[in-house]
Amino acid sequence: MPFDTIEYEVDGHTATLTLNRPEALNALSPHMITELRAAYTEAENDDKVWTLVVTGAGRAFCTGADVKEIPGDGKVVNERPYLSTYEQWEAPQEGTPPFRTMTKPIVTAINGLCCGAGLDWVTTGDIVIASEKATFFDPHVSIGLVAGREVVRVSRVLPRSVALRMALMGKHERMSAARAYELGMVTEVVEHDRLLDRAHEIADIVNSNAPLAVRGTRLAIVKGLNVPLHEAEMLAESFRERVTRTEDALEGPRAFVEKRAPVWQCR
Repeated sequence: MPFDTIEYEVDGHTATLTLNRPEALNALSPHMITELRAAYTEAENDDKVWTLVVTGAGRAFCTGADVKEIPGDGKVVNERPYLSTYEQWEAPQEGTPPFRTMTKPIVTAINGLCCGAGLDWVTTGDIVIASEKATFFDPHVSIGLVAGREVVRVSRVLPRSVALRMALMGKHERMSAARAYELGMVTEVVEHDRLLDRAHEIADIVNSNAPLAVRGTRLAIVKGLNVPLHEAEMLAESFRERVTRTEDALEGPRAFVEKRAPVWQCR
């Protein structure tokens, strides 16, 4: 599928999605959002793809919504007629991966400036790494807008006081990659020139594990965060039970006993 504002490539079991509007610092236009949703659907529906890597081209990962395409009244721009689709009844998701329904894990590689809606990939990605040149902030209040779901999600990742500081300081203060790592917002800081290589190394490690077990484990954690502990345990157990009925669940123990690498079939 050809795209104008992103690049999408599949190599082995890994799909790499690159935000590709470097001249606009990868700001999200309505067209780009449509293309991102198509790419997520492509990755989720492609049986060859087990893991998705997301990064950005140029000196920015994503600087949020394209301010030049925000109407004067601040309303969300929709390519489809107003309220004609379910997502228009939800909180605006913009470039957010469908992390609540997507089964395949996402490795997010933050290559530079990351702010506003760009933070959504940090707070919803499964494994997040950052270039040493990456910086994080939320500019909403500095341009007269309320910081919405972006900082609500950040407040679930960072300590309350740090999230509030980021939200209320706006564009006037930026968090370094080192500080983001220190606070647990990213899991690793990488030399800038090695960022994408490292993201693919991580994806390869994830892909060396049983893909259905990876997806069930991911879903158990993501879905379980929204319910009480006991219900989360029972939900995780239901995913575990489903995976025991797959061929890969037999292959793993067999390969262990035979002292060989498992051959996963994803079934």
